[in-house]
Amino acid sequence: MLDKTSPQAQPNVSAERGRTFHTLRHLWPYMWPADRPELKQRVLLAVAALIVAKVVTVLVPYAFKWATDALAGEGGGPAYLPAMLAAPVMLVVAYNVGRILMVAFNQLRDALFARVGQHAVRQLAWRTFRHLHELSLRFHLARRTGGLSRVIERGTKGIETIVRFTILNTVPTIIEFALMAGVIWYNFSFTYVVIIALTIWGYVIFTVRASDWRIVIRREMNESDTDANSKAIDSLLNFETVKYFGNEAMETERFDRSMARYEMAATKTWTSLAWLNLGQTVIFGIGMAACMILSARAVMAGTQTIGDFVMINALLMQLAIPLNFIGFVYREIKQGLVDIEAMFALLNVDPEIGDKKGAPPLKVDEGRIAFEHVSFSYDPARPILQNVSFEIPAGGTLAIVGPSGAGKSTISRLLFRFYDVTEGRILIDGQDIREVRQETVRAAIGMVPQDTVLFNDTIGYNIRYGRWDATPEEVREAARLAQISDFVESLPEGYDTEVGERGLKLSGGEKQRVAIARTILKAPPILILDEATSALDTATEQEIQTALDQVARNRTALLIAHRLSTVVNADQIVVLERGRVAERGTHIELLERGGLYAEMWRRQREADEAAERLRRSQIEDEYLPSPHEDPAASG
Repeated sequence: MLDKTSPQAQPNVSAERGRTFHTLRHLWPYMWPADRPELKQRVLLAVAALIVAKVVTVLVPYAFKWATDALAGEGGGPAYLPAMLAAPVMLVVAYNVGRILMVAFNQLRDALFARVGQHAVRQLAWRTFRHLHELSLRFHLARRTGGLSRVIERGTKGIETIVRFTILNTVPTIIEFALMAGVIWYNFSFTYVVIIALTIWGYVIFTVRASDWRIVIRREMNESDTDANSKAIDSLLNFETVKYFGNEAMETERFDRSMARYEMAATKTWTSLAWLNLGQTVIFGIGMAACMILSARAVMAGTQTIGDFVMINALLMQLAIPLNFIGFVYREIKQGLVDIEAMFALLNVDPEIGDKKGAPPLKVDEGRIAFEHVSFSYDPARPILQNVSFEIPAGGTLAIVGPSGAGKSTISRLLFRFYDVTEGRILIDGQDIREVRQETVRAAIGMVPQDTVLFNDTIGYNIRYGRWDATPEEVREAARLAQISDFVESLPEGYDTEVGERGLKLSGGEKQRVAIARTILKAPPILILDEATSALDTATEQEIQTALDQVARNRTALLIAHRLSTVVNADQIVVLERGRVAERGTHIELLERGGLYAEMWRRQREADEAAERLRRSQIEDEYLPSPHEDPAASG
């Protein structure tokens, strides 16, 4: 039953209404698209079809009454009907023809409105998807992909529900109530109208209050569903990690806890629906019984015919359909509003990084880069970069090195303008990147990251992603320059080979070569290599480095490196420590200085030598006989 003492059962009505009107105001342009007159015409035709259906609905009980009276020997249709049409059989035919027309016009309405509803779904889903790509990196790092996909999925379904029911059903149903009340008043008496009005009032009040109570439960169910879906996708995306640590049982239990909350909320949802339906049936049943008792007494008194008794029953049964539909419409609209609240909340999130009004495109003539006194922090209490300055001349190569957490990768994110600097400025050919359109900044920069994530498509698709209008010959040439063409062409399906989720069907070196190929295809004047070989073995690193040197030729290049062996040929090396520039110079100059860079170089050389000694030792252990083994025995 309804627990009216529960705080959650008494939502803030004014706040609910405010959210409802706010959401409907946002939906209106999709319900009545200004740039699509043919869709507006479909809406009008659909409404006209529905109104005709409602008029036919009101007239059908008349045929039922006349047919009943004719069969009962109490007369037939009205005097103005020809005798042939007033015959019982013809009245029965007319009754059923009317019912067919009623259904036909309703189906015509649905057919006319189908394109309008689907257009609204598509447009709002497109806008939401585009908006998500416009939001900042900070937003996406803080959100779960599974949760976002669930919000869009439920939101698009809710849009169709609200658009369809708001335009095509609510107003015409009110018209049907008015027509029905007029017919009952004319054919019976005002008393019947009062009883029906009280029934409708009680029905609607009960439906609204019960539905508002159920909205709280619906929100809880949606939140539980989103949480469970997010955990499932997160776990499956990290399938290998789960296996590495043998945590299948833990992941299953974690998912089951979320599903248990969903189970409880879903159970409450269906239970509350049962109470709602029962309450609606009781209220309407009382009203219908009162009207039929009045009519039965009138028939017994001789003031009404049996046809009148049948007619009031038919009218009330006809009224039950839209009345029940009002409850259904209200519930669906309210639930649809809940489902799309999160979608509109996403649309209301402003991008952290935006272009200034009228910002011009970036003009790259040389590709010269300058960081001037740049400071940045993700959190004001934790500065990442502090007063960093350096310059990369056109066609030059600068390397950024330093310990983990020094701020190396942050520099590439700032140059891509995923974030704006807190202080200072970043210039490309003398243009502050905050003053130009960010899409043109990113178009001028190519990135080969440390962790290459590929789309779950073909190798050809992932290479062509660098420049979508590239020809097959250009794709193959990019693959050749990235030293992956021989491998791809050796595969049975060649460039049509699927790479799997995040490219997991390829090795680390193969994925990296694909990333290099698509960057070559993009042909940017500026190149960022963000620790592009640090996750690879030494042999693969050397092969990839050759391909990277090919890509960087005649381009302004920024190398962000962990392994110092990859930056020895850079024109200049900047050493970061705790977000500040600790040293700068060429490889030889920094070694001669004997500072932080020289210490890092010494430690890496020692680690490489130790790894080489271990490798040789393992080879010797494999091929040399054991001290306890008799060499002659092997002969």
